[in-house]
Amino acid sequence: MRTTPTLRKNNVVVQYAVSRRGVPGAAALRAWARAAGSLPVTIRIVGASEGRRLNREYRKKNYATNVLSFDYGDMRGDIVLCHPVIAREARAQGKSLRAHYAHLVVHGVLHLRGHAHDDKASARHMEAREIRVLARFGFADPYTLK
Repeated sequence: MRTTPTLRKNNVVVQYAVSRRGVPGAAALRAWARAAGSLPVTIRIVGASEGRRLNREYRKKNYATNVLSFDYGDMRGDIVLCHPVIAREARAQGKSLRAHYAHLVVHGVLHLRGHAHDDKASARHMEAREIRVLARFGFADPYTLK
C-alpha cells in the first residue's frame, strides 16, 4: 500500500500556513495554476515571518516578498505566497485581493515552466502570457494600475 500520494501531471496541492480569512479558496488557486500550465505544484500561503525566512535563506534578501518559486526539475515545484505582502500590495495598487493572488499564482507557475523577466524581451513575453491567462478568468491586465 502506498503511503504518499502519486503526483499526477495536473496535481496542485494547496497548503495554508496562515488563517484562510481573506485568502482565495483552494479551488480558485488550483484553477489559476492549471491555467498557467499543467505541472505538479504545491502552493503554500504563508505569513510574514515564514516569507522573510525563506527569502533570506534562498535569495539572501531580509524581507518578506510576495511570491517565491522553487523549481525541482521534472516540471515540479513549489510556489510560496506571502499573504500580508500580497494584501498590502493589492491595497496599494488598487486591485482586488483575488486578482492579485491570481496574478501571482500565474506568475509563479510561469517561472516554474521556465519563463523569466530578466530582460525587456523576456519580460514582455512573460507579461503577455500572464495577461492572456488572467483574461480567461475575467481579470484585468495586472500591469495597468488604476
